[in-house]
Amino acid sequence: MAGAGAMAVAAAGGGGVVTGDAGVVSAVAGAGAAAVIGAGVATAVVAVAVAVAGVVARTVAMIGTAAAAITAAVVVVKGAIAVAIVAAALGIYIACGALAEDERYGFVRNIAISFAAIVGTNFTKANLTDVTFTQATHQNTNFQGAILIRTSWLNTQKLNLASTGDNYLKHIQLRELVITGQGQDKNFDRQNLRGINLQNANLADASFIGADLSEANLQDADLSRAKLKQTQLDATDLTGATLTGAYIEDWGITRETKLHGVRCEYVFMRLPTKEDPDPLRKPDNKQEVFADGDFADFIKPIFDTLDLYHNQGVDPRAVAIAFKNLAENHPEAELEIVAMEKRGNDKILLRAKTAPGSDKSQLSAEYFDDYNQLKALSQSQQLLLVEKDQRIISLENMVDTALKQPKFYTQGDTNMSDISGINIEGSSNVSGIAGNNSIANLGTISGNVSIALNELPDATDAEKPGIKELLSQLQDAIVQSTYLSEEDKTEALEQVNSLAEAGKNPQESTKQKTAKTAITMLKGIFTGLPAVASLVEAGNKLLPAIAKLFGLG
Repeated sequence: MAGAGAMAVAAAGGGGVVTGDAGVVSAVAGAGAAAVIGAGVATAVVAVAVAVAGVVARTVAMIGTAAAAITAAVVVVKGAIAVAIVAAALGIYIACGALAEDERYGFVRNIAISFAAIVGTNFTKANLTDVTFTQATHQNTNFQGAILIRTSWLNTQKLNLASTGDNYLKHIQLRELVITGQGQDKNFDRQNLRGINLQNANLADASFIGADLSEANLQDADLSRAKLKQTQLDATDLTGATLTGAYIEDWGITRETKLHGVRCEYVFMRLPTKEDPDPLRKPDNKQEVFADGDFADFIKPIFDTLDLYHNQGVDPRAVAIAFKNLAENHPEAELEIVAMEKRGNDKILLRAKTAPGSDKSQLSAEYFDDYNQLKALSQSQQLLLVEKDQRIISLENMVDTALKQPKFYTQGDTNMSDISGINIEGSSNVSGIAGNNSIANLGTISGNVSIALNELPDATDAEKPGIKELLSQLQDAIVQSTYLSEEDKTEALEQVNSLAEAGKNPQESTKQKTAKTAITMLKGIFTGLPAVASLVEAGNKLLPAIAKLFGLG
């Protein structure tokens, strides 16, 4: 029995040896813990077996068969040794699995890592924004609840033995990415990569479809041919990044996205297919490429703008007076006209930059209330309002000129305090590729719509879709329509975006007016489409439901 006990201890010791210096590094982040537990169980089994063997032996001896007693004891001890060996082997197996980060043994691993981190460096809930840990060793370090925005982990050691908490470091693939900077041809679709630091990383041919890279550091990263469809890039730093050949369909850049010094010869506005491997290339001419600095000018959208769309019988003088009144009534909005675009016959879009946080829905409603009243006045009555106001005359001339040209942009600052100094010029191109850029506008608008929809609350009842769900369906129907032109799609999506903004407070009167106008505009756009068009069916179904949620029907 003494020999059996020794063998059991030896078996238990085997489990500990497999983990190497498990005791020194606090059970090697959980793996050694599993082995030690297994060995301990084995030792206990032997002890119990020996005791049982003694009882059996005494019982048999009482019957008078000493030889049988000895034989029974030996059998029991052999069984105990076998159980001990199996238990130790199981402990070793679990230890190896935990070290390899097998998900089946994640619980054991997490307990051991948390225990080991008690005696390690503690960064719990620390703000580690922009901190560099390059080549540091993180064994037994605690990062639970820490803020890890743009934190650098390049070439760090033993990060897998740190207690990371609920962030991107808990994923093996992402942990390897931030350590090595090598993500070429990898799939990161729909991953939460918010705040990740991938400066100088090799991300060529990688896929980030639907991923969140907001606030990430992508300075000088190689994103050649990367799939960035619907990738969120709010406040992302792309300074010096390479985007040649990237697919940027509906990507979510914002005014806070940094695009300075981006290196890009061409991009694609859609994902590739077998039939079309180079969809909607920009520049359109395959022999042409963006010059240095052109891409940022080409793709950077104008955000926080007030879009005043006039769809019929545009009265330039009424536009000028109404806009002047709006600017004077709301100086806090810091209105600046930045673009005028002709949209079909006798239709015009006046786009004005606004201060962040301005209520664009209220501004729009107030403008059109005033505009419609002014439009109803006679020419002589309008002239009394204008008198010798050079600002109104200048703006009136701008609108009149824009109606006669395909597209006009203002040049320089154009706030209403000195609108007489505005110069406008015809649709100037960026290296000959930016003019009439309806495809780029479509991608930008669709991305803006997605961002606006994400800010709306989800429906509380899955069987009763809310404004968010209905507008999402409408957005998809518009984008997928084969009957609408790219220009009409862009116009329709702008109305969906207005509905999304108004949907934040659907019971406010100004929001309801905005919604009513947008729905009317959408009905006008859909008019004339073939009855078999899926968009017509979707519009007939969705628009009344949306109007009802705004209390309009």
